[in-house]
Amino acid sequence: MTDIAWRELWRGRVWRVSPCRIVEERDGLLVLWQPENTLVWRPIAAGRELRIPGDDDWTLEPVPLAPEGLGLVRLGAGHSLWLMWQNGEFVQWYVNFERGHVRTPVTVDSVDEKLDLVVSPDGTWRWKDEDELVEAGRRGYLDEAAVRAEAERVVRDPPWPTGWEDWRADPSWSAPELPEGWDVV
Repeated sequence: MTDIAWRELWRGRVWRVSPCRIVEERDGLLVLWQPENTLVWRPIAAGRELRIPGDDDWTLEPVPLAPEGLGLVRLGAGHSLWLMWQNGEFVQWYVNFERGHVRTPVTVDSVDEKLDLVVSPDGTWRWKDEDELVEAGRRGYLDEAAVRAEAERVVRDPPWPTGWEDWRADPSWSAPELPEGWDVV
């Protein structure tokens, strides 16, 4: 079993990071698992989580991620697709729009494009964090039009179902841990 750090960088520092277990890696596809309540280290300043990188200084603080997730990451794609389970029941597909996947021996680095697409098992969907997308575009952090174009492409040609919906983690697995060197930029 190999654990890896799924992280985002900003101004030469780790902006966000969480440990994942590599389930499979082949043909440019990386399949990552996070159990329920995995700690995600998020940027905190003045007692609140920072959602959009800017000039604020921050510290990383752990926040538990409630659902279990299985991420399907195609390096170089404009998004990753996460399958989510709550209490063992499949509850949604979650498309996280992002750019710049870089695979190192201990990390996968990407830049969160703020917009997300949440898809229910019945196929109904909704956008999430459109306000953050607009604000990040206004600040020059991302190209809002390019993110929306990728989002529209995904909706036209959905990457779900995936064939992984019935997958279950081996019950003997321990929770993934951040590997040594996760903090090296």
